[in-house]
Amino acid sequence: MNAPRGPAPEEISSGQRVAITACVMIATLMQALDSTIANVALPYMQGSLAATSDQINWVLTSYIVSAAIMTPTTGWLERRFGRRRVFITCVVGFVVASMLCGTATSLTEMVLFRVVQGVFGAPLVPIAQSTLLDTYPASTRGQAMAVFGLGVMLGPIIGPTLGGWLTEYYDWRWVFYVNVPIGAAALALALGFLPRRGADPSARIDIFGFATLGLAIASLQLFLDRGEQLDWFSSVEIQAELALFLLGLYLFVVHTVTARRPTFVDRRLFADRTFVISQLLVFVVGAVLLATLALLSPYLENLLDYPVLTAGLVLAPRGIGTMIAMVVVGRLIGRVDARLLLGFGFGLTAFALHEMSLYTLDVSEATIIRTGIIQGFGIGFVFVPLSTVAFATLPSELRTQGTGFYSLMRNIGSSVGISMMSFLLIRNGQILHSSLGEHISPFARGVQWLGDTVDLTTEQGRATVNDLVVQQAEVIAYADCFRLMMFASLAVLPLILLVQRADRPVGKPASAGAEMH
Repeated sequence: MNAPRGPAPEEISSGQRVAITACVMIATLMQALDSTIANVALPYMQGSLAATSDQINWVLTSYIVSAAIMTPTTGWLERRFGRRRVFITCVVGFVVASMLCGTATSLTEMVLFRVVQGVFGAPLVPIAQSTLLDTYPASTRGQAMAVFGLGVMLGPIIGPTLGGWLTEYYDWRWVFYVNVPIGAAALALALGFLPRRGADPSARIDIFGFATLGLAIASLQLFLDRGEQLDWFSSVEIQAELALFLLGLYLFVVHTVTARRPTFVDRRLFADRTFVISQLLVFVVGAVLLATLALLSPYLENLLDYPVLTAGLVLAPRGIGTMIAMVVVGRLIGRVDARLLLGFGFGLTAFALHEMSLYTLDVSEATIIRTGIIQGFGIGFVFVPLSTVAFATLPSELRTQGTGFYSLMRNIGSSVGISMMSFLLIRNGQILHSSLGEHISPFARGVQWLGDTVDLTTEQGRATVNDLVVQQAEVIAYADCFRLMMFASLAVLPLILLVQRADRPVGKPASAGAEMH
């Protein structure tokens, strides 16, 4: 059954285009905020919900896993029910789930409501991105992706600051209640301006494809999220999750490649070289951006003794760099080869990470802010051209499915980056502590420099020296993590050469009924 497509970009008035942009950007920001806004409130939730340190982490894990599983279903949901209906339903469901999270009185309730929140939140970002791609003509899609990027990139950056402020001056429940006015604004604009697109009631989901990919994604997310808590492969649970991930991924790939008509994932997605390369690049973007934030917050709070709110304010200016970069690159994208912009963005990101690897316990707030702005500027120069070229060569009927996988790869990159850096930080810190401790003796120059303030023959003196060794070991371990992410940013530069120019013809346009092929 072929269904009519929505209006062509040329048929949409400038006023309606602005309203649609505002609508999807608000929804994107709302969903992106929830990826980090609850983190700083976890200690407060723990007391209110009578949870242990391990149990409270399920508030984050439940949302991440449910959203990851549901993201790839976005393409089928749009085909089956229509884009407008799915978007409105997801906004309403996300807001209701947020209100329920705010009223939760037990850990069980909170985890259940967070699962529901993840289910409804997952399709919002892919649908928002595909809506903008279909709303703007090809010549201005770079500017559209700049606007979209503001929501995606700024959400995780301002989340900790906003969450810390709400928790400090109001209550942790407001990190969920804040979604109500944001969602209401998105809903009002969607009801008034979001165009209707045809649905195909006969569209069926590929159950086997969904089940195997869902198994792989859920197992991977649990493996990454719980590995550090359970000491990785010494835990039977972690071994089982890795085995399930490999099994699910194997079955999904074999099914997609060999099935006569796999309806869950269109094979044409992976036949597009630029789209595949873009998935690898956005994986690195997700890993570097959120892993950096995950490292900097404890660095400022634990090593430099910054209050939570102060740490959030110091980290927030990197969002200014991102905003400036997206405005600039939105104007450059149609005039400058996107590959040059990508190379500049990754290079600038690598430079910022190199600067972070030089941080010491005496680093100033001005240095942290300056480096953050530089990194934000670099990420902005990467995200906009990458979001533009990733879908430039895809037929329009594959855009929603493509944006779903694009969001999935960014989120998986974030999970992998955070887990890997957290593991390396702890392991390297322990190794460095042992290595530095070997050189501690009454004859060591550093100990002699401390003079009469430290006496290694006393318990207090040994504890003081141990604290200093721990601090220095952690500083070096953080530096090693920043340096590793710098190398990762540089390592992807050769891949940019394989990206096809965004202004190259993409072949014949899709037919009128292709939207529901």
